[in-house]
Amino acid sequence: MTLYVRQLVKHFGGVQAVKGVSFEVNPGECVALIGPNGAGKSTTFACIAGQHGLTQGEVRWAGQRVDRLRPAQRQKLGVARTFQVAQTFEALTVLQNLQLLMTAPRGLRAWNVLERAEVDAALARLEQVGLRDLAQADAKDLPYGAKKRLELAIALAGLPAQGPRLLLLDEPAAGLAAPERAELMARVTALAREGVAVLYTEHNMDAVFGVADRVLVLIDGLLAASGTPQEVALDATVRSRYLGRGFQAGDVHV
Repeated sequence: MTLYVRQLVKHFGGVQAVKGVSFEVNPGECVALIGPNGAGKSTTFACIAGQHGLTQGEVRWAGQRVDRLRPAQRQKLGVARTFQVAQTFEALTVLQNLQLLMTAPRGLRAWNVLERAEVDAALARLEQVGLRDLAQADAKDLPYGAKKRLELAIALAGLPAQGPRLLLLDEPAAGLAAPERAELMARVTALAREGVAVLYTEHNMDAVFGVADRVLVLIDGLLAASGTPQEVALDATVRSRYLGRGFQAGDVHV
């Protein structure tokens, strides 16, 4: 299933944050949404994720229009997101974070013992993000890079095992050192290769060039460029308004 964004417009009072943006993200693709501060990328992302309503336009996923659905309803259709600042359940262990998410859809009962719930499935998700060895650690004690990976596992745990899956990542590499960025983005691209559609915003160019299959550049609320990282790096408008005329995509390594 493909994510379709068509003529997305978002106004905040008299401020036109997004002025008619259209693009697609296909299963198996890892697509970066970038641009200077105030370009409208965060607003566009929030409209797709369900935090903002649209002024005009539409967002379609899994064959239906989703821009009028609440985030919880979108999740049932296979849409999950992460946040710029990692959101985890600090009072629980790493494993319990996943167990809680996997148990909650069926409803929690007073006689349930969380430690016994969905153990194998939760451990499999932790293995997927490289946290299995930290399963019994308290989430609050994790270094920030590990918290980012735990949040990714939480997002994955909310997705159905089968069917279309869309992962929306809000600056996944924010606050991470270069080696941590490289590790996290390698796991994100691996998810895309498994058929997940991935859309992410990012300011760290080493988490964009050499990682994304396609790059979308927003400037002044409009889609200024779209293409492969190499094509975008050579775009005259993007170089003058955002990346800088001396930018060389080949010099950026994740």
